[in-house]
Amino acid sequence: MALLILMRHGQSMWNASKLFTGWVDVPLTNKGIEEAISGGKAISHLEIDEAHVSTLIRAQMTAMLALAQHSSGKTPIFQYPMPSEGIESVSENEAKMIDWASPRGQDSAESHIPVFTSWQLNERMYGDLQGLNKDATREKYGVEQVHIWRRSYDVPPPNGESLELTAKRTLPYLEDTIIPGLREGKNIFIAAHGNSLRSIIMEIESLTREEVLQLEVPTGSPIVYEWSNGWKRLYDF
Repeated sequence: MALLILMRHGQSMWNASKLFTGWVDVPLTNKGIEEAISGGKAISHLEIDEAHVSTLIRAQMTAMLALAQHSSGKTPIFQYPMPSEGIESVSENEAKMIDWASPRGQDSAESHIPVFTSWQLNERMYGDLQGLNKDATREKYGVEQVHIWRRSYDVPPPNGESLELTAKRTLPYLEDTIIPGLREGKNIFIAAHGNSLRSIIMEIESLTREEVLQLEVPTGSPIVYEWSNGWKRLYDF
């Protein structure tokens, strides 16, 4: 038996400004920082063996702030593995950076929580809408069209990703990276985004396309699942 803890990042600066964000890399607001800390305190009693975050700073800030509240006192540390294509593709300076960023000492593995980054956990890419004001976009294209772009399963915004396309990258990561860790008995924490987490929750809870369109993932509120050859939603915070 193992736990999977999902947490959407806290409010970002563009969330507060009502702008479509997608892959644009913007930080948290003060409210978002408070949400991340509050969410971290809610799960501080749960053992966490490793964390996975997107490449975007709002998810990374959320993870670090949340894990800093953990009762174990362990330090969350980003991991920098060598590229899979081999050492020959890495410059001397890059290899040195990766080596120097690794903790030393016999007790280092027991005193930190490894944090892994993955672009597969990024928010869905909003294409031509990124940076646009949501209210102004509704006025230009109509409320119904914008709702379709935001909430339909398989209709992407112009030059962007649909939820279906997002799932095609998040679910292989869930299957190939997250679930093997759960099988080993690891409790895993994921800090990501509304749509990347919606696609994962859709898979975990076997939601239909219609059901997932109604799913809202609140910012800074952890959702905890138990995994043991199957999924069980334990509680939300």
